Amino acid sequence: MVAAREDGRTLVVLANFVSPLTVDLRAASVPRRWSEQAPRTIWLTRPGDVLVVPVPLSESFCHYAFTRLGMPQDRVTAVTVPDIPHVPMADAVSAHGLLEPLRALLRERPQPRLLPTALDEGCVALAAALGIGIEPYEAGGPSARTVRTVADLNTKSGFRAVAPGLGVRLPYGAVCAGADLPRVIDELLAAWERVVVKPDRSAGGHGLRFVTRDDRLDETRRPAGGYWVVERYVEHTRAVSAQGECTPDRVSVPFDGEMRMTGGAFAGYRSPPYDVPDLARAELTEWTLALGRHLVAEGYRGPFSLDAVCTRDGTLYALECNVRRTATTTPHALVTRLTGNATPAWSTGTVRADAPRSFDTMVEHLIEAGLDYRPETGVGVILYTDRPVDGAGWRYVAMAADHTGLTEVEARLAAAFGHDDG
Repeated sequence: MVAAREDGRTLVVLANFVSPLTVDLRAASVPRRWSEQAPRTIWLTRPGDVLVVPVPLSESFCHYAFTRLGMPQDRVTAVTVPDIPHVPMADAVSAHGLLEPLRALLRERPQPRLLPTALDEGCVALAAALGIGIEPYEAGGPSARTVRTVADLNTKSGFRAVAPGLGVRLPYGAVCAGADLPRVIDELLAAWERVVVKPDRSAGGHGLRFVTRDDRLDETRRPAGGYWVVERYVEHTRAVSAQGECTPDRVSVPFDGEMRMTGGAFAGYRSPPYDVPDLARAELTEWTLALGRHLVAEGYRGPFSLDAVCTRDGTLYALECNVRRTATTTPHALVTRLTGNATPAWSTGTVRADAPRSFDTMVEHLIEAGLDYRPETGVGVILYTDRPVDGAGWRYVAMAADHTGLTEVEARLAAAFGHDDG
């Protein structure tokens, strides 16, 4: 049986995937699609916690998750805050009239604190309205300066402004307003055969485009609103990412790994990295620690990541940082919690079933295939979020003692369900 936290705290786990930190909220379909992954935050909870999510959790998924965590299901309260187009989730709590019900829940719980996915202005205001602190900040919470720093560094231009001073190598590039985008693209294509065009504030590959000299003058180069970053495309063999953690007196790198990418979009992860040169991996760690020290000086506490690409000769180029809980933060917490080991081999991806299935049916098939995670061996697969909307593309975490074992688990998973998208 999993006990409550030793210090008696209660966490209000806020799955604010819909946040102005990550994307322009006018692109309503994008944050809504990300919100479908919000049930994964269930793996962060302990008895007495409150889970605030934008989509309802199925009974089957809750039973599955709490059984594997060794927790009684009725000890965590889930509150659903339906999506409101163009409105940050933290603001939607009040808009749906849920502030008082949340206050009532928290009056029954000791030392409640808010644990947001993204530290945005809305979540700071929500914590104040609830009369609680924000995890893991000291009394008083994050300063306005810290919140501004977080917002800035979650833009491509904000990261590019800070990175050189930290000794971080970047691809050649430029920041511009949408009206100047065609000109800047042409200027960079005069020097480089291929460039990458990115919205200044975006995540998960949203809005990213690759442009070559042969491309026609089409939507790619027409003026657009907002701000953009145009960079030389770096030919690379691996896309890598390291996860940092900031505390008041220390910065650490809990893990690093290789990102699985599809068309520039994040599609999964494998940790530790398998075929990245030692010097490049050490440099990624050094850069992550340097960025973390900068964040600590700005008052930031909590997780962040640094993404980069590694060329064939082992040269590393940083692309962006994400100052929030990312697509790997919660899976890593899940792996550590289930295995009791901070550094097993693990991966995330999406496996596609040949036909839509219910959650319980998918679990049954995992068990029949001998793939369901077994705590006595530390090997197997966990479905880390709820049933996908299409019932076919299932997100998973795979675990094993080493790379060889992990490769075997994923190969068996792909064979059992047809093919693997990850």
